[in-house]
Amino acid sequence: MPPPPPTWDSATADESDTAASDREQPRQRVIEAAADLLAREGRDAVTTRAVAVAAGLQPPAIYRLFGDKAGLLDAVAEYGFASFLATKEARNPDAEPQDPIEGLRAGWDLAVEFGLANPALYTLMYSEPTRAASAAFKTGMKILMGRIRRLAADGWLRVDEDLAAMLIHATARGAVLTWLSLPEDRRDPALLTTMRESMVTAVTNDKPAVQSGGPAGAARALRAALPEQTTLSGAEQHLLKEWLGRLASDG
Repeated sequence: MPPPPPTWDSATADESDTAASDREQPRQRVIEAAADLLAREGRDAVTTRAVAVAAGLQPPAIYRLFGDKAGLLDAVAEYGFASFLATKEARNPDAEPQDPIEGLRAGWDLAVEFGLANPALYTLMYSEPTRAASAAFKTGMKILMGRIRRLAADGWLRVDEDLAAMLIHATARGAVLTWLSLPEDRRDPALLTTMRESMVTAVTNDKPAVQSGGPAGAARALRAALPEQTTLSGAEQHLLKEWLGRLASDG
């Protein structure tokens, strides 16, 4: 017995999905064409006409899909953040260092290596502060915050979690952009190593603070574990987090 014909609702949904797919295909083609032009010839080469030709479309299609050139560049930057996120997610979990400090170094190195391998794209990604609103950027930061929370829970974190994230992110970005700004004959690998180790020193303790008996490290460790507990009410968690923040700031 043949299956019943689709209802109006399911047929409409199928048509809607097909239409969305049809719109997404040329959009993705344009983004990839722009990213390729950016990598090969630099930002000045990414004109609406050149991108349209590379994507096999007419220039008005760029404006219809992205609004203007700024919208196109924002989409290419988002593509860059998504590409970097994919490199993070593609890492073999078995290759992750067991030592949390080595894991921090490995994550920092991964970010820097992506920037050095994709100089024009990386520069575009960080040329506008508003691009921190990118969905892929936020997802990447969530992964970083998870790593930082584990450091805090084990007593390794020297500073507040938010400050640690800013230091890790700022040093990696600064290392890449400084390296790219230098003439090739002045690019000393010691710059990258020194910046990474300065970050590690600023963010982590030499030994887990919770083993030292001091209140600051223990407060950071307890504060990091708060989201996992179910005993306290929301108001009690908020108050305890405030108290722990004061203790943590004394260390």
